[in-house]
Amino acid sequence: MTISSAGPALSQGPACPIPIDRYPTITLAHGGGGRLSDILVRELLLEAYGNDELERLGDGALLDLGPGRLAFSTDSFVVYPHFFPGGDIGSLAVHGTVNDVAMCGATPKVLSIGLILEEGFPMEDLWRVAQSIRAAADEAGVRIVTGDTKVVDRGKGDGIFINTTGIGVLDEGVDLGAHRIEAGDAILVSGPIANHGIAILSLREGLEFETPIETDSASLHDIATRLRDVLGGDLHAMRDPTRGGVASALNELARTSGRGMHIEESRLPLDPPVRGACEILGLDPLYVANEGKLIAFVAEDRADEALEVLAGHLLGRGAALIGRVTEGPAGRVTQKSTIGGSRVVEMLSGEQLPRIC
Repeated sequence: MTISSAGPALSQGPACPIPIDRYPTITLAHGGGGRLSDILVRELLLEAYGNDELERLGDGALLDLGPGRLAFSTDSFVVYPHFFPGGDIGSLAVHGTVNDVAMCGATPKVLSIGLILEEGFPMEDLWRVAQSIRAAADEAGVRIVTGDTKVVDRGKGDGIFINTTGIGVLDEGVDLGAHRIEAGDAILVSGPIANHGIAILSLREGLEFETPIETDSASLHDIATRLRDVLGGDLHAMRDPTRGGVASALNELARTSGRGMHIEESRLPLDPPVRGACEILGLDPLYVANEGKLIAFVAEDRADEALEVLAGHLLGRGAALIGRVTEGPAGRVTQKSTIGGSRVVEMLSGEQLPRIC
């Protein structure tokens, strides 16, 4: 593995529909609620991801999502750089919110998009982000039905922040969560971990590895639905290990469930370039963020079947059974090392890599 200071090249994407000779960057007037706000919304944002509900431009959306319970999630995205290998802040915002809804066992249906734009942010970059949002939403099968745009003074917003809200519908009888986790449950992860965090770090620091490392950012609704449909009630819980990585996700669930958890270092799936990067940079991959992986807690006797379902999906290549749930100690996560020892896996202290999502 070699490291150089060259950063990855990023494509420019489609042309922005607002002529850059008119307004090449965001101005404070774009957030003033007047003519420029109207131009921004109608000519750029509606052009990027318009639909019947959104084009009404009301203060909210009127939705008929059908019978059943709803799952509701909101999130904010401040990742920097805004564009990175394999994704950008726009697609990440959609994926992150869709995944939070999917981990509840729901089918994601609609999203809201709130944009906080800094004066001087390039209009072309906003167009790229808007197009990315639309593409990610289309791929996930969700509609963008309402939103908001605000502009802040130059130097106060670092370009762009995005807030999203997602709503999904749960089928009758679906019940997933930490309260369902039982001693003996298999702990599975849907594929190699730590790719997103290392991709962001390599771009920030201008590092280039022999094999390029891209974010794993993706919408997990389809693979989660397949797992739920096959396992039924034997799928007890799911979680996407984003900030804080697998270690923090397991600690949160161990504390909430009142169970212990034991994993094995040798079973953790890692792409070789990511493993090498973590070793060189002194990072523990258990704490590095992911944006396209899920952890599943499955009844002990259905573990092999669950692993087969995960491995049979495009987003589940490299899926692995990494450990088991134990009776206790309550709230404690332990790991067997590759040399046979055991250590306590604590919750991440501080921020290993800030502004990762």
